[in-house]
Amino acid sequence: MTTTVDLQSKIPNNVGLSDDPKLQRALERWLPNYLEWWHDMGPTDFEDKPVYLRTAISVERGGWANYEHVRMPDYRWGIFLTPRDGDPTLKCGDDVGAPAWLDVPGEHRNALRRIIVTQADTEPASVEQQRLLGHSAPSLYDLRNLFQVNVEEGRHLWAMVYLLHKHFGRDGRDEADELLQRRSGDVDKPRILQAFNQPCDHWLSFFSFTMFTDRDGKFQLGALAESGFDPLARTTQFMLTEEAHHLFVGETGLGRIIQRSAELEKQDPNGDVRAQGGIDFDLIQRTINYWYTYSLDLFGGEISSNASNFFASGLKGRFHEGRFEDHKAIVGEYALKVVENGKLVVRDVPLRNAMNEILRDSYVTDCERAMAKWNKILVEFGSPRRLTLPSRRFHRHQGIYQGHFFNPAGEFISEEVFREHEPQWLLVPEDNDYLLSIMKPCYEPGKFANWIAPPRKGINSQPGEFEYVRL
Repeated sequence: MTTTVDLQSKIPNNVGLSDDPKLQRALERWLPNYLEWWHDMGPTDFEDKPVYLRTAISVERGGWANYEHVRMPDYRWGIFLTPRDGDPTLKCGDDVGAPAWLDVPGEHRNALRRIIVTQADTEPASVEQQRLLGHSAPSLYDLRNLFQVNVEEGRHLWAMVYLLHKHFGRDGRDEADELLQRRSGDVDKPRILQAFNQPCDHWLSFFSFTMFTDRDGKFQLGALAESGFDPLARTTQFMLTEEAHHLFVGETGLGRIIQRSAELEKQDPNGDVRAQGGIDFDLIQRTINYWYTYSLDLFGGEISSNASNFFASGLKGRFHEGRFEDHKAIVGEYALKVVENGKLVVRDVPLRNAMNEILRDSYVTDCERAMAKWNKILVEFGSPRRLTLPSRRFHRHQGIYQGHFFNPAGEFISEEVFREHEPQWLLVPEDNDYLLSIMKPCYEPGKFANWIAPPRKGINSQPGEFEYVRL
């Protein structure tokens, strides 16, 4: 496997695509369909605008990206795998230490295809959810970050489509075509996972999505980076390199809103953030509750035979599998609160059956770190308010808590009580109406909308008045 990226090819890649003419022709036939999807479902009305984007030009650590103004339809989407390091082996499961698979093992074909298609489906879905946000961008800096996230989600789709075309024959080609047919929120052909069918009509949701939902992607990709299917592992390893920026956009974006709300709270004689045209903390909390809980669902059921089988076969590991001592996880149990007879009781679940919950634990810990950082901002700016993460049992649509009702503290309540308090706990249409009313575009270089603070530094160390998008 070469580490050199062929930048002259119609499809930039480091997988030796020119050495496989049949595969190259198949992907080049898929390219126009992809561009048609991008035109129809990508960011609206900005196709002719040069955007200061980073493009992968290498897979080496450090210096892997090039920054320049590019029109999004001209962006060089490509196929990049992290270089193979020695002879790869299975990192977990019954056969840990055995040689990794360079091709799809027949007995795992259906499971691998399901894993890849599910991951692939999230990439165009998020672009579709965010396609209108450019019209209400709070700055050119944020507009550029939105578009950077969008084109990299598009490239991640290419990474998965390559695996489908390369390793799954006609089935894979059909799946790749289907990825361009489903639509986020469509009644007849929705995206596979529920969080990717939720509307994302304003920037508070966008930052929450990139904070919480993309962070699920970090942990899912991290688990797939431990896969015994070597091409999938090396594909997701490089995707994680790009994903880090998406998480940065979400975490710092929410942090900047929180900072500005604290400033406006202090300015107003009654501490009324909305009276100053800002986003009040109750609304921020409801948005956190909404996207965090939908993102928790993405990890799957707390008790899962599929997760057990994926781990046992070496298809999917834990996040940073190398940090665990036992890579077979045959012995050991996980203490889990389950619902029995209307009560929460602790039951010990075989470790392998709790792999989704173990991955969710790592995710929750990472979200708690960000929450502590945001609350530190509130302390620094003198606000008495504090933000919290709701219980992982609250507002769940997947797993053992689905169909039951809990308050944000994780306490059992009736459906009637939940519905009564839902407007205080979760986003409602009136919240969206208010947010859309204050989110008018701010396109002047160096200027920012009233409801968000400027970033501490520019992208690629650019000055404050840099023209990130040439309008």
